[in-house]
Amino acid sequence: MARKLKTFQTSVGFYDLAVAAPSMKAALEAWGAGSNLFHQGIAKETDDPEVVAATMAKPGVVLKRPAGSSGRFAEHSDLPTTLGDERTEARHGKGRSRAKRRTPPKISDKTAQEAAAEFEQERKRREAERRREEAAMEKERERREKAVAKVQAAFDKARRDHEAKASAIDAERAAAEERYQHEESRWRTEKEKLEAALRRARE
Repeated sequence: MARKLKTFQTSVGFYDLAVAAPSMKAALEAWGAGSNLFHQGIAKETDDPEVVAATMAKPGVVLKRPAGSSGRFAEHSDLPTTLGDERTEARHGKGRSRAKRRTPPKISDKTAQEAAAEFEQERKRREAERRREEAAMEKERERREKAVAKVQAAFDKARRDHEAKASAIDAERAAAEERYQHEESRWRTEKEKLEAALRRARE
């Protein structure tokens, strides 16, 4: 049986966020939070009738509004136009008394069950989307690895070819040097003989 949903609210960056979820953990997962915002004191459960009504209409969907404002939560929101005054009022508790006087909305068991079921559907949708993204990332990683392996193989082959050619050239150069030295030796011997014969002929 699906658990009853609660409405949780926090502020991240330029937006206030709200979501209907069965637990704080589920809310953190829906927000994509990397740390426990509840323990940090920047997230809480809320019974504000308007916020509860908005989140219960779209269980599991993260709704937002400009940070520090008292506007309506929705899936899409403009950036805040003024932050200082509204956030200062929020920190000093202005406007809280009015919120506290509001009566939390009464939600029937049927509505709660339907909302819980919708939350579960939204959770599954997010999970499926996450798996698709991970699969796409894995496919891209494999593509990059194959491309790198192909270029690396070409590089290794080119290096081996170069080393083989360089080795052959070195061998040819060594052989040529040996022939040169042999020719120099032969020429010195012949030169000495001819010079001796030339001196004798001149005597």
